[in-house]
Amino acid sequence: MSRGQVVHVLTVADSLLFIDRLVEETTQRGFEVTVVASPDPRLTAFGHRLGVRTVPLDMPRRVTPLGDWAALQGLRELFDTLRPAIVHAHTPKGGLLGTLAAAAARVPVRLYHMRGLPFVTLKGTMRTLMETTERLSCASATRVLCQSHSLRATALEHHLVTAERSEVVLGGSNGVDCDGRFLLSKHREAGAALRAAQGIPPGARVVGFVGRLVGDKGVPELVEAFEALAAARPDAWLLLAGPREARDALDAETVARLDRHPRIRQLGFVADPAPVYAASDVVALPSHREGFPNVPLEAASMERPVVSTDVPGCRDAVQDGATGALVPVGDAAGLAEALGRYLDDRELRERHGQAGRARVEASFRRDRIAAAMVDLYERELSKRVEGQ
Repeated sequence: MSRGQVVHVLTVADSLLFIDRLVEETTQRGFEVTVVASPDPRLTAFGHRLGVRTVPLDMPRRVTPLGDWAALQGLRELFDTLRPAIVHAHTPKGGLLGTLAAAAARVPVRLYHMRGLPFVTLKGTMRTLMETTERLSCASATRVLCQSHSLRATALEHHLVTAERSEVVLGGSNGVDCDGRFLLSKHREAGAALRAAQGIPPGARVVGFVGRLVGDKGVPELVEAFEALAAARPDAWLLLAGPREARDALDAETVARLDRHPRIRQLGFVADPAPVYAASDVVALPSHREGFPNVPLEAASMERPVVSTDVPGCRDAVQDGATGALVPVGDAAGLAEALGRYLDDRELRERHGQAGRARVEASFRRDRIAAAMVDLYERELSKRVEGQ
């Protein structure tokens, strides 16, 4: 007998990787699961693989009043039909539409999963609009789940939600499959093969980057930092894995510098980043904002130190001076100096890489985080039943 229906609302199929283990744990505990996202073959494949219902519903990331209204009505109709016990809404657009529709349909448990705050790096009208959507999502939810402790602190600072109505599950993050997908011993050969395929010599020192090639990920600073590193180190290479995107696109100068540097390799989108981590000596993620980035924990699980920025989310993922280094956002010189320390000191790389692996094993196992999330589902449902 089903314990109730849980509906996940996501803007795009890219976000399915956030919830795959959670969906498995939820169904194992006796709940039915439905996943709603914009139409994508990956959504259909996700449903077939995990044996759950999927519903395609167009939810563009950009602001589209008519399209958003249609999506809101579609979600309301779906919730009226399914009568879910829980709606778990993720990402800014999915969070807004999912919580509003769930509130209108009187869904008992409405969870908004705050995975980042895009407005903090915006200005003007767009900042006001994005901050307003966050307030609406938080107000429409019965509980706000923050992806990291530092993200929650930022949300509280901006008065988006109260301390009583918000929390972080365990240490935050989506968790890492540290015994399977991100285990270095399984990917050493793939890392060596990737280096060879890209013309990188076996003994070279490699800085790796995994993420979208956009301004918010700090790619312009990374390129500037690598140029300084490479000038002093003839065996230094930069390996970039991720797509270029029109939204927050790189400026023409950065693109030209990327394309002309002889020791920068661009892989585009990669489905499996593990070989990229294995091919790297140190991983860089100089983001301007994050909720709780996956990359630093994945790299740490692969025993790679990480250099990131001292911003919410990143400071949860990297222990400065223990598993990596944090530098001020936008500081290309500081980024170059931190990366250089790791490239020049193998013992430091190995020590911080091993410490990162131990931290992931202790605090960020994917199975533990998924189980804790379903425990939260059960707790919130019990509270609603007791309150009736």
